[in-house]
Amino acid sequence: MLVQVVKSKIHRVKVTGADLNYIGSITIDEDLMDAANIIEGERVQIVNNNNGERLETYAIPGPRGSGEITLNGAAARKVAVNDVLILIVYGFMDFEEAKNFKPSLVFPNEKDNTLT
Repeated sequence: MLVQVVKSKIHRVKVTGADLNYIGSITIDEDLMDAANIIEGERVQIVNNNNGERLETYAIPGPRGSGEITLNGAAARKVAVNDVLILIVYGFMDFEEAKNFKPSLVFPNEKDNTLT
């Protein structure tokens, strides 16, 4: 049996931009993506701590060290700049493997979304 578990989490990042006219996705500083073991195109659940919205889209890399967290396309209507988000990625794995799996958890600097 396969079960779905948290694979990656970026906890409490601030929205730096919202681009309604972009084709879609969430742009995430590539340093944060690497730290959280998230790959380009991977499905991301977004939880907005400011308004309770939950949505899903896919990740695209932003400039390294920029702290960029930009919601693109329709998702831009669900956030405001400076909203605090939790980004979660889930993975499927064997039930027994899941019992010992440890997700990649990232707690960026809440001031500028960097890893410092």
